[in-house]
Amino acid sequence: MSERQRTLAREITLAGKGLHTGISVKMTFKPAPANHGYKFCRVDLPGQPVIDALAEHVTETSRGTTLVQNNASVSTIEHVLAAFHGMKIDNALIELDGPEAPIMGGSALKFVEAIKEAGIVEQKEERNYYVVKQKITFSEEEHGVDLILYPDDHLSINVLIDYNSKILGNQYAILDSIDDFEDKISESRTFVFFHELEPLFNKGLIKGGDLDNAVVILEKEVSQEEIDRIAKLFNRPGITTHKAGVLNNTELRYPNEPARHKLLDLMGDLALVGQPIKGKVVATRPGHFANTRLAKIIRQEIKKAHLKRDIPVYDPALPPVLSIDEVKKKLPHRYPFLMVDKIIFIDEASIVGIKNVTYNESFFQGHFPDEAVMPGVMMVEALAQVGGILVLNTVEEPEKYSTYFLKIDKVKFKQKVVPGDTIILKMELADIVRRGIVTMFGQAFVGNKLVVEGELTAQIIKNK
Repeated sequence: MSERQRTLAREITLAGKGLHTGISVKMTFKPAPANHGYKFCRVDLPGQPVIDALAEHVTETSRGTTLVQNNASVSTIEHVLAAFHGMKIDNALIELDGPEAPIMGGSALKFVEAIKEAGIVEQKEERNYYVVKQKITFSEEEHGVDLILYPDDHLSINVLIDYNSKILGNQYAILDSIDDFEDKISESRTFVFFHELEPLFNKGLIKGGDLDNAVVILEKEVSQEEIDRIAKLFNRPGITTHKAGVLNNTELRYPNEPARHKLLDLMGDLALVGQPIKGKVVATRPGHFANTRLAKIIRQEIKKAHLKRDIPVYDPALPPVLSIDEVKKKLPHRYPFLMVDKIIFIDEASIVGIKNVTYNESFFQGHFPDEAVMPGVMMVEALAQVGGILVLNTVEEPEKYSTYFLKIDKVKFKQKVVPGDTIILKMELADIVRRGIVTMFGQAFVGNKLVVEGELTAQIIKNK
């Protein structure tokens, strides 16, 4: 059975302080039309800029997830998004009058309660699931981080955490069905180790943190003098215990509450995919960096799937956007290594070029004398050169810059290219240009047949 998209029945407002900034923030959840997704609006800034809750806008993940777009930012958004994701809300506008979402008890519970109070309504349009077709992974071997997404017919999440802590030990949390989010995951609070409190405070963070919105883990017994000193930093006198375990004034809601909270964070970060997922997530030692990296990878897969639907049409009778002479002004390559004859389309995010393959290509002398086949590496080079023109189009005075490719990934060769073929070379930005680094997805066609595709990452560097 098909499912309908959902939004709020009415708007509702909450207020609280940000975990790291300590700033009091008023936040309003508003209904939104179908296919709107999640968007944040900074109503306190001129023009009330809107920030799309999408993985490509993530800029910071050290102690929460931060999004930046349209010269505005919003931070610590993972618990809010987890609530919307977990309650199967597809479309919402989230207005804030400050830079950070309020912490509201350190879990998603208050946000879930607000959503329920506002009410939920179905919309006419169907939910647009991302259905996992093949395994997707993100790993950091150095830190033992491993996130794997497997094909499945519904969303489920398994989380394992290990902090080398005698108090926490290895913990495991499972969400078999998103319908269990409210009862089993939503009230799990964020946690921090006692020894982390002062360094975080000295960095200007956790200004809004206290024992009402976080679980503090005491790894070993410390003196009452040390506890009093830290308690004074947070204006919370009266903490008397010095036994290893959970600091007093709070009790765990579940024996594995930290693992459940890491699952909650993962739910919030995966909301940045921009559409609900059908797949099984197995996460070992997840964190905001790894979570959002996985979300970015999924976003790229969605974009590539969209790109594969569109085969460029080449009409030789139409004048090119860039002739060969104009291509030579954009690229430093020359005979026998200039692999682009003309550009037939270009916009801010995509480009289409042409390479006419003749028997006179120098590489056919050795590849192969009795059966001329264009080397795969030369097809990738042709894509790279077309991508270079696209990338240089994003900077002022492009003649002063060059592109250097850093990585070529997931390349697949589908068909042979031989003399007489005309290759249509298509490149599209898979992510925004950030700090001079850009990732593109490329496809090459002969007629309507795909001959090669792959993901290329390049760096824009100013010429000396």
